[in-house]
Amino acid sequence: MESKTVLIIDDEAFFIEPLKLYFEGQGMSVITAEDGLTGLNLAKSESPDAIILDLMLPVIDGYQVCRLLKYDKQYRGIPIIIVSAKDTENDKALGEKSGADLYVTKPVNPANVYEQIKEYF
Repeated sequence: MESKTVLIIDDEAFFIEPLKLYFEGQGMSVITAEDGLTGLNLAKSESPDAIILDLMLPVIDGYQVCRLLKYDKQYRGIPIIIVSAKDTENDKALGEKSGADLYVTKPVNPANVYEQIKEYF
């Protein structure tokens, strides 16, 4: 598999770092953002192969980031995996309504997230 780029948008370094290290160990490139607006701008400028997106973010939340990307013809093909501590059925329904391809609740195992992302390549 050619090298893929993943954008991780999350405001917690203790969540980002294990994923980043694992993905890089699998030969992937990783870009990170700690707020929704920076993540949205990086998604548009870098066109990653997949996005891992938290919901509770500074500036604009993950639901908004997801909607803005999925309702734009240029970016809607980028798979978005929401990874959040929010685990109610309502949260998951909002994620689906926002256009997320997958909704996973924290805590997560980096190897499991990697396997789920690979399905979109």
